[in-house]
Amino acid sequence: MPDIWFPNLGIKINSLNRVAFSLFGLNVYWYGILIGGGIILATYMAIRYMKKIGGNPEDVSDFMLYAIIFCIIGARLYYVIFEWDLYKDNLIEVFNLRGGGLAIYGGIIGAVIFGIFYTRKRNIDFWGLADVLAPSIPLGQAIGRFGNFFNREAFGGYTDSLFAMRYKLDQVSQNDLTDDILNNIITVDSTKYIQVHPTFLYEALWNVGVMIILILLRKSGKIKRKVFPMYIILYGIGRFWIEGLRTDSLYLWNSPIRVSQALSIFLIIVGIVLLFIIKPNGGN
Repeated sequence: MPDIWFPNLGIKINSLNRVAFSLFGLNVYWYGILIGGGIILATYMAIRYMKKIGGNPEDVSDFMLYAIIFCIIGARLYYVIFEWDLYKDNLIEVFNLRGGGLAIYGGIIGAVIFGIFYTRKRNIDFWGLADVLAPSIPLGQAIGRFGNFFNREAFGGYTDSLFAMRYKLDQVSQNDLTDDILNNIITVDSTKYIQVHPTFLYEALWNVGVMIILILLRKSGKIKRKVFPMYIILYGIGRFWIEGLRTDSLYLWNSPIRVSQALSIFLIIVGIVLLFIIKPNGGN
């Protein structure tokens, strides 16, 4: 029986391994490869555009070299803060990145904080550099989301929609299974499947759309120095919707509020405000 199945699309993937290969006895996972590949392609895209507009490509490459570190730190801290109960009794696990637990929003926040200090030190216009980088961010995110596909994670609740996806029950984390999923287990030739929303795919497609829109807006010249605010607005809208479908959301402590939905609303508001206060001529 296939490992992964899109029954309404007629797509079956017979075997999909989390591990890409082993190196010196250490497993290398597709998740890491896809995240790394997304970063490389995003960086290449930004450098190419910087060259096109006659800027200094080293401003991008130098930024990305260090921003990656701050992205990882931010992504990990964000996750740990809102899943503190998992780590409070075993703090060493905070540093176990191979065990999972990275949040995209935390990575973005970490990169922005570093970007503020980086542009001040290099005497670079923050919003100008952000214009160059903004369309690359959703590209990297779209590629990275397929790491969740290989890991059988970040899926939504039960659905029988066109894009319904089946995972083998014994290959997913039991912590991510809700009552509606468990009440709709599908058995085929003695193999049990869950059938869920492929939210990784929804977000990947949304991010591709965001990237295209940002490129077109940037090319039009109508939102000079405002491309990044447009990114956080557009991404926030999609993430708010998609997060509502997911079964593995982080929640504000002891509340039914999903952290990423609350942050999405906040960032949408911030993005709209920035569109009004950022001046295209370099003043704020």
